[in-house]
Amino acid sequence: MPYILVRHRVTDYDAWKPVFDEHGAVRETHGSGGGYLFRSSHDPNEVVILLEWDDLEEAEQFAQSDDLRQTMQRAGVADRPDVYFLELVGRVPA
Repeated sequence: MPYILVRHRVTDYDAWKPVFDEHGAVRETHGSGGGYLFRSSHDPNEVVILLEWDDLEEAEQFAQSDDLRQTMQRAGVADRPDVYFLELVGRVPA
């Protein structure tokens, strides 16, 4: 199962979050099965997003889309995101 892990800073989390949520329908259309949203304990404007995808190629196309780039700008992403394409290989015990 492919995943995308994204880390970036935003100018204002409270302004960014509704735009991120609104874009969920677009993510779903492109094959995202949802995931997890994290926020830094030390910086509330640093976010990490882990999203599950049906297909790696769809995930890569979505990540490179103009729509995503424009949405990120509108939402107030403040730096160049770190993006990782991952494949789940297993769970680990505590």
